Amino acid sequence: MQKMAELLGLRDECGEGTLGAPALAGSCLADNRLNLDVYPDGCRRFLQLFEEQQGELVQVEFLRLSSNDCLLDTALGSLPHLKHLKSLVLKGGHARDEFGSYQHGSLTSLPPDFGNLRCLTHLDLSFNRLSTLPSCILHLPSLRVLMVSHNSLVTLPENFGCLSKLTFFSAMKNQLKDLPKSIGELSMLQDLNLSENTLELLPEEVGNLHNCTELDLSGNCLLSIPDSLANLKSLRRLHLHSNLLVTVPASLASLPNLSRLDLQNNCLRAIPAEIQALPFVHVRGNPLGETEPSPQADKSSTRRLKRLFLASGEGSFTVTSEGCRVVLACGIRFYFPPGAASAPLRIHFRSLTPDPQWVKLRHHDVLLSGVLELQPHGIQFQQEVQIWMPFISPQTPHQHEVVVRTFSGQSWNDLKTRVKQKRKSKKCVAHCCVLHFSWFIVVSRLVQNECKVPAEGTLLFSSVDPNIKVTFPPGVTQEPRNVKLQVLPVSAEEIEEITAHAECTASPLLYLSQDSTMDFLKPVRIQLPLPPGVTGLNLDRSRLHILHGDLEGQTWNDITSEVVLEFTHLYAVFEVTHFSWYWLWYTTKTYIGGIAKKVYERLRLYQVNFIALQRKRDPEQVLLQCVPKHKVDPVLKKLQDRYRGPEPSDMVDMFEGEQFFAAFERGISIDMDRPDCVDGRLSFIFYSHLKNMKEIYVTSPVDRKDQAVKGQVSFYRGAVPDSIPEDASRRRKGPDSLWLATLPIKLPQLKPRWDENPSPLYGFSFPPLNLGNAETGYLTQANLLSIARRVGADWQSIGLNLGLTYQQIERIGYNNREDLNKQILDMLFSWAQQNSEDPDCVSKLIRALKESGRQDIADEVEAIVELGRQKYSESIRRLGLEQESSTEDPAIAVIST
Repeated sequence: MQKMAELLGLRDECGEGTLGAPALAGSCLADNRLNLDVYPDGCRRFLQLFEEQQGELVQVEFLRLSSNDCLLDTALGSLPHLKHLKSLVLKGGHARDEFGSYQHGSLTSLPPDFGNLRCLTHLDLSFNRLSTLPSCILHLPSLRVLMVSHNSLVTLPENFGCLSKLTFFSAMKNQLKDLPKSIGELSMLQDLNLSENTLELLPEEVGNLHNCTELDLSGNCLLSIPDSLANLKSLRRLHLHSNLLVTVPASLASLPNLSRLDLQNNCLRAIPAEIQALPFVHVRGNPLGETEPSPQADKSSTRRLKRLFLASGEGSFTVTSEGCRVVLACGIRFYFPPGAASAPLRIHFRSLTPDPQWVKLRHHDVLLSGVLELQPHGIQFQQEVQIWMPFISPQTPHQHEVVVRTFSGQSWNDLKTRVKQKRKSKKCVAHCCVLHFSWFIVVSRLVQNECKVPAEGTLLFSSVDPNIKVTFPPGVTQEPRNVKLQVLPVSAEEIEEITAHAECTASPLLYLSQDSTMDFLKPVRIQLPLPPGVTGLNLDRSRLHILHGDLEGQTWNDITSEVVLEFTHLYAVFEVTHFSWYWLWYTTKTYIGGIAKKVYERLRLYQVNFIALQRKRDPEQVLLQCVPKHKVDPVLKKLQDRYRGPEPSDMVDMFEGEQFFAAFERGISIDMDRPDCVDGRLSFIFYSHLKNMKEIYVTSPVDRKDQAVKGQVSFYRGAVPDSIPEDASRRRKGPDSLWLATLPIKLPQLKPRWDENPSPLYGFSFPPLNLGNAETGYLTQANLLSIARRVGADWQSIGLNLGLTYQQIERIGYNNREDLNKQILDMLFSWAQQNSEDPDCVSKLIRALKESGRQDIADEVEAIVELGRQKYSESIRRLGLEQESSTEDPAIAVIST
């Protein structure tokens, strides 16, 4: 103690002068926490406290000292006396050298009796000069978090695995060349960061870390990784970028919880197909190539092609005359054969939401994908480019087939398509070949049989029902024309259910079309099977009706008296000269046209339910979805852990591609503008095989400080109108009713909101923020406040994905330890201030939110940015500043209308 007193006397070896009054040192001690790393003389203050208030000091549980302090070695000798210590931070990096780099601390070892700290669970020795891990650390029985990043460690002790309670270990930025086999004994380890070392090999025992959820091995010298990594069933993120890997085990694809696999910047020349199929794998910066023969070339001739893997934020790539293979983040793939492009060509792509204004589906079509736009439009490739578009296998009967449909600028045309389904999976891929780029969708349509009719005549029959035949006699046409045939079988049970008439039956529905506007020169002979239960022996001809429908199926005319009907035991035969819908009915009803229209319409309808759920941890976040009735139970089961709400609505009928909208009523409104929202009404389009789901935030103008708000959301048929009568939701009956369903929404009583006046309340004072730019859309300070309200306990994960260091996150958490809302604000606005000049900062925020599992907030930010882009474009147009192009693609003009 005498030596300590001398050190605390008039002037110490650092020349800093005398310490202040004892009260100054004592003021640093708050409850059981002592933060001295922010003071230049922190160790002197610690020594003074140890001499004058030792009884209080030994009760400290959380201690922070700077290892840049010149009295650190003296202070270390007193640390073993702090028997209650749980968290100790002895970090460097608190000072910078003349070049602005962080100075490492002076810590090179720890006292032997340091292992007596039996309660220590958290130890941070980052930014120091450790060349070996002090052996006393291995005697800390309670240690759970150990951070030794930014040191000079060359190896770890052979018995490192004795730290059996360790859950977090970071040794990034060291010089580790290998790992001890005992590392596999860390059975509780969840997060292991060994990035930016010199590791060349991993022991097989790494595969024993069964609780590990994140493993970072990036920035090493690894040539391979052991197959045992496939045993890490809890692993969610595996970072292997910036190594020397030439291959990776295919078994990694079997990891059930893996959501990110980063293989960028390695030496990979081939990737197992199982890995390629993963939607979250990142492989840019590798010399990838594979043998890809041209479909027209001899299979024996092969050529090594460049392979490009694009991340989710990228929207273009370059194709050269050498050809290439391209894989988009969404799973869409391209093959450009050598010579397809005569000169380097920049290809732009984007996914669009299908809009019924221009995505025109035919009757009985089912949309299976969004719209893929590929640019430039109109450029002709020298060879066919192959496209693979993934989709979920539709639950449609055998009379349907899947095709890729493309937009020519005037109409949609079906491409010759091959479909491949992965084994034991609903995921399928539609493959087609094209010579130019446009817009593409995947559609399930009625099976289509077609033929070219020559002047000599021909025969066409249905592959769905071979009993349906169309005979073209000689001389039926002068010029060859293409004819298409489609059949929709209709069961007797369906007819009976819809008509409620047991004696109504009908044949399959036949649709004929051709590519000519001219009628045939001679009658075409059509054979249809008689309706179920009817034969030539028991046929009552007065009850048989041939119906002809228009292209839209809106009118059905009885043409029985206009054609000559012939009968066999099983078939009815008649002749026509023009094509459309034909239907054979057998009934006692006299007027059958109205019944046929009703049945035809019902065959196109889907029975659906609406759901409106509120997130359990944030009732202001509402999920709205329109779900086909057979999917309701699986959807609710999937959402029940995170959402609660009323029972689904009663069933209603909707057409494929039908528009509807949601309106919040009775004191509840949408919290923020978004592109699909007009005056507080949210527009939807129903597609039976796409997700008709949107998550939005709602608020209430009613004061919720005293009581909850009981409102509702109503769904209405059609596009969002200019105005809805106040009593629209009450007028629920009648042929002109737009109302579909109403579900209750309850906003709980509101506690005083932390963001009503954030600056004076929490001491935050930030200058006005505009993240992004005018063309891509801004995020304002008000937007960030709204986002901060939703973040909750995920703020640390979001902060780390934004690029904040673990130390910064820890500091923010401690400085605002009594208030979660202040922690969120501090993190978000600190990052925003540091990145306000970065033009890509908004994209980084969206990416960080997605990587943190907050797709809901990411969607909101994207909606805000998209709205800003639209407003900017509109203002440019109003001012007449938009550049005019004489070569504008006419197809774009069609879509823009």
